[in-house]
Amino acid sequence: MADPAVTRTSLRIAPLKPGSGFGAEIVGLDIAQADDATLDAVVDAFNRHGALLIRGQTLGPADLMRFIRRVGTPEGHTIQDFTLPGFPEIYVLSNRIENGRPIGAHNDGVGWHTDYSYKEEPVMSTMLYAVEVPAEGSDTLLADGVAAYNALSPERRATLETLRLHHSYRHFMETREHQRRELTPEQIRDNPDVVHPLIRVHPTDGRRALWPSTGTVTEILGQDDPTDLSLLEDLVAFMTAEEFVYRHKWQVGDLLMWDNRCTLHTGTLFDDTKYIRTMHRLWVKGDRPV
Repeated sequence: MADPAVTRTSLRIAPLKPGSGFGAEIVGLDIAQADDATLDAVVDAFNRHGALLIRGQTLGPADLMRFIRRVGTPEGHTIQDFTLPGFPEIYVLSNRIENGRPIGAHNDGVGWHTDYSYKEEPVMSTMLYAVEVPAEGSDTLLADGVAAYNALSPERRATLETLRLHHSYRHFMETREHQRRELTPEQIRDNPDVVHPLIRVHPTDGRRALWPSTGTVTEILGQDDPTDLSLLEDLVAFMTAEEFVYRHKWQVGDLLMWDNRCTLHTGTLFDDTKYIRTMHRLWVKGDRPV
């Protein structure tokens, strides 16, 4: 890891993926003890870097909620089965069984995607806090959509700017590999199909990013055959090449957050017959993609 630098806000920052400009690790910060001004500086670093890691935290639900509210307005969850009692914005990801019942969603988030892409206003940020971590496996991968966009030729960018993606929550939930389920009429009503751009502009500084996703897309609008998703598959493969990806190996107490406006992410599998993984997931409300 590069030597941490001291910024004008007194945060000690090191790169997540040296040489890429993507992601930042804030070193030596205790989120639970930080004042509001320090947390605001953390949020500023997040908005500029696309992803943020803070290790060695000891955070209860109230600590997580205090921090997420500095980032923005917490987003609720479409599925409420595994939210923490008293904290409906904190969702549990886990394979732990207690009293014969799972305490969280297992293998949720496997497959390259961006969270809530099926909503009119997809979530701006996803935050994961590591409570229990397997000794091997369960890495989280983040792909940098800005770097991938910048690597395209000007002609290719111009073509992609004209395309839009039709996203469907119903299609996603009925076809996904893990956690597949049949939706209630209310869930279908509350999650109508939406159309979003393939190239997204970041509201902080106007940087552009590739913004494909897997699982939710049913059509590419603007091409001759909207139902032909081969272009989408090619773009996801391009964006998730090793040069654009940061692989996070979890430690207990890690707080990792990423900017859904300019990234894709995926979880990875682990041996759930040997190990337990428990994470707390929080989301921040976003705005309509442009």
